[in-house]
Amino acid sequence: MKIGELAERTGVSIRSLRYYEQQGLLAPLRQDNGYREYSPFAEDQVRTIRLYLNLGLSTEEIAGILQCVLKNKEAFCEEVLPIYQEKLKEIDEQIHLLTGIRRNLIDRIDSILLERAHSGQEEQK
Repeated sequence: MKIGELAERTGVSIRSLRYYEQQGLLAPLRQDNGYREYSPFAEDQVRTIRLYLNLGLSTEEIAGILQCVLKNKEAFCEEVLPIYQEKLKEIDEQIHLLTGIRRNLIDRIDSILLERAHSGQEEQK
C-alpha cells in the first residue's frame, strides 16, 4: 500500500509516517520509482506506535520495543518492563506534583472567597 493509503487507514498524517520512517519505526520497501510501499502489517505497526506515543514514550523507546517484539516474535517483551516501570514512576511523580498544585489553587480560591465574604459583611455595617 502507498503512504497516502496508510495515512488514510490509520488516521496518521503522511508527515508523521515519514517521521516514523526517519526514526526507524517503519521500514517501507522502495519501488523502482522511489515510492514507498508498505506491507499490510504497517497498519498495526502505526497503531502500536501511536499507542506508545500516547503513553508518553519517546520514539527511541518505541524503536527498542518494536525491535524486541520483532526479535522475540512476541507481543510483549520482558525487556520492555523497565521502560514501563520508569514511565509509571514519571506519571506518579506528575500526579503528586499536580495534586500539590491543585491543593494550592483550592487554598487560594478559598482565601479569596473568604476575603470577599468578609468584605461584604463589613460593607453592610
